Amino acid sequence: MNNESINKCIGCTVRSCKNHAQAEDYCTLRCVSIGTHEPHPTEPQCVDCESFMPQSGM
Repeated sequence: MNNESINKCIGCTVRSCKNHAQAEDYCTLRCVSIGTHEPHPTEPQCVDCESFMPQSGM
């Protein structure tokens, strides 16, 4: 991954995402969409990165 595309404002540890920088634990997108699958989230597990895209071949 090209270091120029690493967005150090968005930390990410999901290496199976197509948008993960791979060289470092950051996202390569300029912005991400965050959502939830719960009506009233109360824990981090209830929040989702809606910008997640699985890497091909995984």
